Amino acid sequence: MSAVPPSAAELYDVMHRRRDVRSEFTGEPLPDETLRRVLTAAHSAPSVGLTQPWDFVVVRGEDTRRAFREHVLAERSTFAAELSGERAQTFSKIKVEGVVESSLGVVVTYDPDRGAPAVLGRHAIADAGLYSVCLAIQNLWLAATAEGLGVGWVSFYREDFLRRLLDIPQGVRPVAWLCLGTVRQLAETPDLERHGWRTRLPLEDVVHHEKYRRGRSR
Repeated sequence: MSAVPPSAAELYDVMHRRRDVRSEFTGEPLPDETLRRVLTAAHSAPSVGLTQPWDFVVVRGEDTRRAFREHVLAERSTFAAELSGERAQTFSKIKVEGVVESSLGVVVTYDPDRGAPAVLGRHAIADAGLYSVCLAIQNLWLAATAEGLGVGWVSFYREDFLRRLLDIPQGVRPVAWLCLGTVRQLAETPDLERHGWRTRLPLEDVVHHEKYRRGRSR
């Protein structure tokens, strides 16, 4: 059995400690140099055709964050109304955002026109640029975790609302509002597992060899 190199062990540790943070933020200010390191890590992500189709909107303003939070809570209520029974009871205990509790927000956008029209590598897969933005988000998340910070990806929002709130141009897609900031601690167990919403699948259930094996549970 091969030994794990120390540098790889540190990286694996960060990956396993990474959490979608909602309740653990302290709200303490984030030093500018720390924020720059985290954003630099995000900006160093690979991208299709080297287009770097992302932008990062740093949101500190309390009024903006509260307006966004009100929208998020309304969307949470919309989703909750679709649930019943055990699902509704379980969801009622789950916090879905830390918009005002975090140090700040980072909104990550996708500009499909950057580098267009001849985007090397996107001609057959239209979403390759969007995948690139997700790689930048993952870089940001891992860098923040390594810095002892928390990140929470808020997905309970309508894109048009966020576009208007932050004056994002038409054609540029707001992909994620990331709550970023100092935390008391990172939970050992992800919130959705802890509350019983879902459990993590074993690796063996999602690894296929040579061809996709049908008939697996979802």
